[in-house]
Amino acid sequence: MEDLKTKILDASLPHVAFDGWSKETFDAAIEDCDIDPGLAKSIYPRGALDLAIAFHKRGDAQMVARLKSENLMSMRFRDRIAAGVRYRLEAAAVDKEAVRRGSALFALPTNAAEGAKLIWGTADAIWTALGDQSKDHNWYTKRTILSAVYGATVLFWLGDESEDNAATWEFLDRRIDNVMQFEKVKAQVNANPVASKLMAGPNWLLSQLKAPGSGFVSDLPGHTNSK
Repeated sequence: MEDLKTKILDASLPHVAFDGWSKETFDAAIEDCDIDPGLAKSIYPRGALDLAIAFHKRGDAQMVARLKSENLMSMRFRDRIAAGVRYRLEAAAVDKEAVRRGSALFALPTNAAEGAKLIWGTADAIWTALGDQSKDHNWYTKRTILSAVYGATVLFWLGDESEDNAATWEFLDRRIDNVMQFEKVKAQVNANPVASKLMAGPNWLLSQLKAPGSGFVSDLPGHTNSK
């Protein structure tokens, strides 16, 4: 079934540039593969939507494989995070139009929740591959911030016509710097006796959140439900 899933996805990509992630693309891919439509629907129950999701998740898997194969230990941690985002975009560079069409698909109100889950899943994959072991609210904070960075960088990348995407990587570095500045300010607030007291209530509330496996129930990607 995995082979058939890959076969249909590969067959769909040439059609996506013309018809987007649509029923027309799904039907054309089935015809190209000479696969029974009923079998194809059992693999991709929601048709083109599931195809687009599979395409995104394949890019995530390629990024994770590259992160694990590269020696990043000599890098600053902020540069490792940037590398994760860059590897993710480079994994999709061959099918950039498919990413563009996917962005349009997941911008639709009916698909927005799926799109948000995919972006969150990418951020989670990066942090996990880099060995993040944070707990409680820090687990969520890191992924929420990186989701915003990744989403903004994708949109910039889709419109980037600079050589070797140089403008995109500069944009990404600025976004990562913003994140690191936020962490610096947060540390300064926590170190300030007056400010830390003002933040005691919000910090307590955030501390009640649990990372996956710690008792917090959520349906976001990367989460595990426990009782």
